[in-house]
Amino acid sequence: MTERTMTIREMCDAFDVTPRTLRFYEAKELIFPIRDGQKRLFTKRDRARLKLILRGKRFGFSLEEIRQLLDLYNRDEAHLEQMSRTYDAAQQRLAQMEQQRDELNEAIADLKEQMAWLGDTIADRRKANGTK
Repeated sequence: MTERTMTIREMCDAFDVTPRTLRFYEAKELIFPIRDGQKRLFTKRDRARLKLILRGKRFGFSLEEIRQLLDLYNRDEAHLEQMSRTYDAAQQRLAQMEQQRDELNEAIADLKEQMAWLGDTIADRRKANGTK
């Protein structure tokens, strides 16, 4: 029995991506669909790689970082190197994301404080001018 392949349309529907996105990842050698004339057929391996690519992008990894981690897959059967390097990269990315979150929370609190001051100032000036 042959492995079930998916067409570009099925991949787009399954992963909520555009054909252009799939062709871009193919051109960047991140996925390797089977070419049948003009048709592209995506294997289980392509689907797994696309899932990891999309997850990596969501977490803020660059395509080059994602490629490096994916390329480690075939180096050892236990995938220990890939998992270890992925864990280390994820740990670093998590630290960056938490720092960004903290900075954003601080900026939000500051903006709310400034808005409260402005709101009070506007209300005071309207009251002083007898306007609403």
